[in-house]
This record gives sequence, C-alpha cells and structure tokens, in this order.
Amino acid sequence: MRILIVEDEVNLAEALTQILKKMNYSVDAVHDGQSGLDNALSGIYDLLLLDIMLPELDGITLLKTIRQQGVSTPVIMLTAKGEIDDKIAGLDYGADDYIAKPFATGELLARIRAALRRKGEVVPEDALRFGDIELNTSTLKLACKGKELKLILKESELLELLITRKQAVTSKEQIIEKLWGFDSEAEHNNVEVYVSFLRKKLAFLNASARISTIRGVGYVLEATD
Repeated sequence: MRILIVEDEVNLAEALTQILKKMNYSVDAVHDGQSGLDNALSGIYDLLLLDIMLPELDGITLLKTIRQQGVSTPVIMLTAKGEIDDKIAGLDYGADDYIAKPFATGELLARIRAALRRKGEVVPEDALRFGDIELNTSTLKLACKGKELKLILKESELLELLITRKQAVTSKEQIIEKLWGFDSEAEHNNVEVYVSFLRKKLAFLNASARISTIRGVGYVLEATD
C-alpha cells in the first residue's frame, strides 16, 4: 500500500511518514498543494492524507481537481479542530473521511484502514491469499502448506501488487511506479532482482503460485495445478 502525505507542516509530515513506514506502508510526502496535485494525478497511490491549508494550492481545490480528473483514490482530510465548513466542503468534493488535528495515532491508523476497506483494498492487517500461499502484509510473512518465511518489504510489496492485480499482466513500469514512485530512478533490473528473489522463496515453500514472464509485456502471478 502506497500513501501520499500532503502536509506543509514538515515536522508533522515527517512524523506521519515514520509512523506509517513502521506499519509497512510505502510513503511519499510533499509540502505544497501543487506538488500534491502532481503526485496525486499519477494514480500510483492507494490513499492520500491531505491537509486543507497548503501553500500554492489549497487542499479543497486539490481534492476537487483530482476528482474532476477521475482519480478515485481515497482521501482523508487533515483539518484544524472545529473547522466545520472545511469538513463539509471536503466531504462534498469527494473526501472519504476527515480527522481533526491534533489526533491520536491509533485513530488515524483506524481511519486509514476503514477508508481502504471501503474502496475494496486489502489493508495491511489482513492476509492476502492466492492459490496455496498467504501473505501477511503487516508482518511480511509468506506462508504455504504449514511453512512460512519472512520477506523484505519490497518483496512483500511486489507480491501484494501481483496478487491484487488478479492475474492481470503487470509491466515493469507499473511495478517501478508502485514500489518506488513515478519519479524514481529505479530501473528494470531492480524489478528483475526482486522477481528473482520472490521466485526462489516461492520455490522454497513448494508453492503452486509462480511468477511468469510475459515477454515484452511484464509479469503475471499464476497458480499451477
């Protein structure tokens, strides 16, 4: 799961980034509305945490713009305590939820999980299943036939992406954008390395699931008989 934080209070953005990374989310943070809009329109994020008061472009305008562009990514607005008009405007323009600052970490994490569930996403506390494998994206453990092993974060993110793509072919470009970000300097060989790691771990578990290469297109997760 990849989350974009759009928050001009740098210390708060950094604190949120560390909290979410500890929960095994991938996180990007920007500190002005225009950068937030550019990132949000990329379509690579599973959820946005969006402050209302931002330089260059306010959060309400940002939200309105991405919804007009057809971006349905869940958005949780970060609002000042008691700003009822801002909360109403955010919800009217397509926000999924809001939380007033200051807020408790536990409440924010619960609201993130709820927003992802409403959009049909699998939240990190849940297990992802495909064939005879089960991936826990919270603990990064991959289990099969009574055996389990620990993945590193990028391996877990890659396997999660392939599972949630529901056997659709995923290109290397899509993988780079989802795992490293659209402006990343990661290259195709970075993807190939993690695909190789995952293949070895699936083989070690004797799993029926396998990652197949579709030449010139990308990768697909399949289950053998």
